[in-house]
Amino acid sequence: MYIAMNRFRVRPDCEEAFRRRWLDRDVLLKTVPGFVSFQFLKGAAAEDHVLYASHTVWASYEAFIGWTRSEQFRAAHANAGEGQPLTVGPPVFEGFDVLQNVEG
Repeated sequence: MYIAMNRFRVRPDCEEAFRRRWLDRDVLLKTVPGFVSFQFLKGAAAEDHVLYASHTVWASYEAFIGWTRSEQFRAAHANAGEGQPLTVGPPVFEGFDVLQNVEG
């Protein structure tokens, strides 16, 4: 398995708009081969930002790369960067090969 994460430092005054952008969108991931699960996460607040992350689990690294080259990916990111900036800086991508997976 492979985990792809993006970390976002969201401006406190833009938090609601950022959440709406994610929660009100069409989720196209479910139509992509190798997709396992997605989580939208809220983390700790700092003085200048609130931490958010997108966490996607894929069957393999190849499945993740397939997503990044798909029509669904282009559609999901078509309006990225439009409108007022909601974050402090760009997102930070982190990718992980899963070495152990323990489920309940």
